[in-house]
Amino acid sequence: MKRMNRRNYQRELEQIIHICQKEEKTPRLLLHSCCAPCSSYVLEYLSNYFSITVFYYNPNIDPPEEITKRSLEQRRLIACLPADHPITYLEGTYDPERYYQTVKGHEQDSEGGERCLLCYRLRLEETARLAKAGAYDYFTTTLSISPLKNAEKLNAIGEELAVEYQVAYLSSDFKKKNGYKRSIELSREYGLYRQDYCGCVFSRRERER
Repeated sequence: MKRMNRRNYQRELEQIIHICQKEEKTPRLLLHSCCAPCSSYVLEYLSNYFSITVFYYNPNIDPPEEITKRSLEQRRLIACLPADHPITYLEGTYDPERYYQTVKGHEQDSEGGERCLLCYRLRLEETARLAKAGAYDYFTTTLSISPLKNAEKLNAIGEELAVEYQVAYLSSDFKKKNGYKRSIELSREYGLYRQDYCGCVFSRRERER
């Protein structure tokens, strides 16, 4: 039985960028961001080709002061980072109850399991909804830059939502081409706060254990 070839998301992204460069206008991208460190390389890379709005929407984050800390770092990075095209900031509503309702029944799942997939969908769906409402050309997320995140599953969710909301999803695997390594370098360069857990109360408890 032949093994199916896995998609090369980086190559697909480069093909889309190549098409965009042939067009006269700069495409608009709504980029969901989980934190400044994860967005650093993604912004450095994609701002060469897109006009980006960073959508900071993470109702999973606990405790509440952590959301503020990460939000401030995100805005500081945007203000400092050189970019060929504009980068603006949009903050979503912090509604942890929505997150807890979304993952109800999956509180004991291990990190990376079904609870995380539900969380990805929650955040990506809100991004898709706003991308549609704001007439963006594309939406995507920084989440695939993490070595702990499954790009294939993230992109599957994004592509499903693209069909549902009728707005193009930018499939990606930002950890490729040393993207994750570059994000660490940029975090050091800009002195960014790098948290030691994903963000939710469950990942924080797992880290403490």
